[in-house]
Amino acid sequence: MSEPVSLPRDAALLARSPLPGWAQSLLLFLWRQLWAGLFAGIILISLIVTSVLWQEEWALARYDFLVGLAVLTQVLLLAFRLETWEEAKVIALFHLTGTVMEWFKVSAGSWAYPEPGLLKLFEVPLFTGFMYASVGSYIARAFRLFGAVFAPYPPFWASVLLAVAIYVNFFAHHWLPDIRLALFAATLLLFARTRMWFRLRAWHWIPFPLAALGIAFALWIAENIGTLSGTWIYHRQAEFELVSLSKMGSWYLLFFVSFTTVTLVMRGQLRRDAVRPEKGA
Repeated sequence: MSEPVSLPRDAALLARSPLPGWAQSLLLFLWRQLWAGLFAGIILISLIVTSVLWQEEWALARYDFLVGLAVLTQVLLLAFRLETWEEAKVIALFHLTGTVMEWFKVSAGSWAYPEPGLLKLFEVPLFTGFMYASVGSYIARAFRLFGAVFAPYPPFWASVLLAVAIYVNFFAHHWLPDIRLALFAATLLLFARTRMWFRLRAWHWIPFPLAALGIAFALWIAENIGTLSGTWIYHRQAEFELVSLSKMGSWYLLFFVSFTTVTLVMRGQLRRDAVRPEKGA
């Protein structure tokens, strides 16, 4: 692909280095991934550190500390303009939908939060909404940091309908037949032609379903950090047992719910027609 006329600031700084082009692109990709996942990274690190350091006899429960830390992190990100108010709206939506799902799944016995805490509602600590919100934060920040463009994007109503069907199935499969195989097929049919364009030193693209699978794998790793730290446990999961790979399929589907939730607030990156961003999309 052709080199862009003007480079983003981080790419321009790297361009002055003696590194070959492929190394510059790799470093840019890794840096922007980490920066996009800032909120998620803070949450994950806090799970690990507190699981090692926290003592049962301390006056403040670990879950309650995590709630306070998540709120403080959100405030600081906004105060230092590391997060936009538009991204904060996305986080609020995720906090609501994620907390509702947590209430239901915990009551259904899918997983549990074994530690005590004052800031728990229906056996779910209130910091869990921020864990879902961190996914939305990552997607929204990645839009901005990578200059992402999604094209050709299917009719928006169709993507919303798919997201609603996926979200409902996470609840309904406890009583009705699980339709996740049909939902997997629907994601491929609906987004088969969609490319995710992203900018490093030049523009690159990846099939959108493949990008979703990569993010699902990252979320599966994060989920293992959560269970290995003892923050939550799955039904019949043994100590130090990895989360089943089948859960990655759940995260793959949940990604489409997450992505569509972000686009309810931030829709400027979606294009109905096939485009090449380096030519002025």
